[in-house]
Amino acid sequence: MKISTKGRYALRMLVDLAIHSDEGFISLKDIAERQDISKKYLEQIVPMLNKSGILRTNRGNRGGYALAKNASELTVGDVLRATEGSLAPVSCLEYEPNDCPRSEICCTLFIWEGLYKAVTNYLDSITLQDIVERTDGSVNDYCI
Repeated sequence: MKISTKGRYALRMLVDLAIHSDEGFISLKDIAERQDISKKYLEQIVPMLNKSGILRTNRGNRGGYALAKNASELTVGDVLRATEGSLAPVSCLEYEPNDCPRSEICCTLFIWEGLYKAVTNYLDSITLQDIVERTDGSVNDYCI
């Protein structure tokens, strides 16, 4: 599994909103500048986050974006499912119940189920608040 820039940038955007949550609604321009991400790219991510109920939008003079829930209620798994789609390592695990005609006899299914469970449990155990608490206020996913 490889997480795209869409997923990584969405996570950075949301952590930025969590860090600056006391400032009210935040403009994409401000987030883009702080995170060194193209505003146009963030504009492509916003609809996914809105649709999934992660973001709140406010139009007008004091417009911008804010988290729809507390940072302690939003997980990395929530963000990645909103931007990447399913986290399942194989297509037969994307839907419940597994409708693959080979699922009853598949000798490798337990491997993919275990991997899916481990990834999902891990990503769902980390909240945006956990990330905020590990930062010094500047959120970048690179090191100098």
